[in-house]
Amino acid sequence: MRYSASEKHEIIRLVESSSLSVRQTLRRLDIHRSTFYNWLHRFQDNGIDGLEDRKPTPTVAWNQIPQDHRDAIIELALDKPELSPRELAVRYTDQQAYFVSESTVYRLLKAQDLITSPAYILVQAGDTFQHPSKHVNELWQTDFTYFKIIGWGWYYLSTVLDDYSRFIIAWRLCAGMGASDVADTLDDALTFTGLDQVKVRHRPRLLSDNGPCYISGELSDYLEDKGMAHTRGRPYHPQTQGKIERWHRSMKNQILLNNYYLPGELQKHLQRFISYYNHERYHESLDNLTPADVYYGRGQEILDQRAAIKLSTLAMRRKMHYDNQNNLNLMS
Repeated sequence: MRYSASEKHEIIRLVESSSLSVRQTLRRLDIHRSTFYNWLHRFQDNGIDGLEDRKPTPTVAWNQIPQDHRDAIIELALDKPELSPRELAVRYTDQQAYFVSESTVYRLLKAQDLITSPAYILVQAGDTFQHPSKHVNELWQTDFTYFKIIGWGWYYLSTVLDDYSRFIIAWRLCAGMGASDVADTLDDALTFTGLDQVKVRHRPRLLSDNGPCYISGELSDYLEDKGMAHTRGRPYHPQTQGKIERWHRSMKNQILLNNYYLPGELQKHLQRFISYYNHERYHESLDNLTPADVYYGRGQEILDQRAAIKLSTLAMRRKMHYDNQNNLNLMS
């Protein structure tokens, strides 16, 4: 309940003249002690005028982003409309060495009516693998997915993905889904990593589903020759290969926006997206690092640099706020 200044003054006089204690009197009046003593102190300092309701004065947040950075964020969002607020915030921090949060970017884009509903539904991969990998080239996930090329029929993408970093190590666009196609993709992966040239204590373990090409004796002989163990997921449980399933979903959300009339045309678009996925796309599950950052071991250095940028940015904003406040006080 709100009281006028005269009513507050009357309550103060009533409490002072009451035969009961202050606590008992306030309890009967249903007024909190801190509220009463706040009125009393204001009355003692400024008389009855001090009991008038104070109009809230807007305060300037010390960590407001300067207008030039706001404009730059909007410009980046317009230049890269495919990036989410999270990805925009991380990219701006990395490129400009100036920290902005995801929520700040979201509010700026929302105010400019640049936030729209996604054109597709994102579904999380599901359960995590029972024994998660702890370093690169410990576990490789592999799987096929398919594309329709107009006038050519179905083509199949074979991929080898590093489980720890989500880095796409090797991929092939194939006319079929045979064990030889899997072996060729694994040959590419071993060549890329150099594991076919050096002796290591543990070869990467391969994780796949139970497709015919993965349970074939031909692939089993190949893996035995290469010294690679093979783990297959539980039937009808694609979450076991959740990371490569998620890769397929992210890739198809972009690749299937176009029709393809030649295998080379599809391969060109795949190459472009895989390069973007490995080296530019920030993964939330990787602390907003790219797969290449994690795979090549520079992730912690980048995280440390971002933490330093955040501290310096906040210190800069705080200093600008206090300088502005001091200037206003000198002018008044």
